[in-house]
Amino acid sequence: MIAARYLRNIGALTEADCLLLKDCRVFIAGCGGLGGHLLSHLLRIGVGHITAIDSDCFEPSNLNRQLLCTESTLGCSKILSAAQYAAAINSDVSFQGLQMQLDKANCDALITGHDLVLDALDNIHTRRALAAACDRQNIPLVYGAVCGWFAQVSVFPTGSVLHCMEQIYPKDAVLKDKACLSFTPAMCASIQSAEAIKLLLGKPSELNGQLLYIDLFTSEWELLPLLV
Repeated sequence: MIAARYLRNIGALTEADCLLLKDCRVFIAGCGGLGGHLLSHLLRIGVGHITAIDSDCFEPSNLNRQLLCTESTLGCSKILSAAQYAAAINSDVSFQGLQMQLDKANCDALITGHDLVLDALDNIHTRRALAAACDRQNIPLVYGAVCGWFAQVSVFPTGSVLHCMEQIYPKDAVLKDKACLSFTPAMCASIQSAEAIKLLLGKPSELNGQLLYIDLFTSEWELLPLLV
């Protein structure tokens, strides 16, 4: 019998699905705009083991979009806020918060043992390092990125994670525009979370090896192939 908190999952998910999610282990890279929403979705649906990493503290510019950022948490560690949020939302979930910088040297050790990695990062160098580690560890990655009114989401399959990342970010790629509206990461993280749950439950994903590009200003959605 599943817990009462998951009863509204039933219908969209089966009881067996809910029990399976309790044993899943997910790594969230970043606890900012995307990461906070990802954490919330995974906690509420009942993913049993979540690891999150972030080295930053909240600042005033985060207030416009980051779920875990409030006026009372300004200057506080994002990971500490994530741990407090996790305990308040679902104390049955095993949450591990890592207050440290994710980099090429530690990626492999940190993601080992996880079933899935969620990319909520904001820089190309670390994204590439994480993608390479996922390939070495044979772990799929669900990618998400936002800018202003625009969002991108994709599922990078095992063995092709770095290849897919390099299709989006070639070696000469540079990120310049840091504008971000509140609804863009919320929507992007929702799609990432849906894809994550499908992967964890062994269900097919239409975004496997494809990039979903979304323009919220014009309401245009486009699928672009990455496995080329």
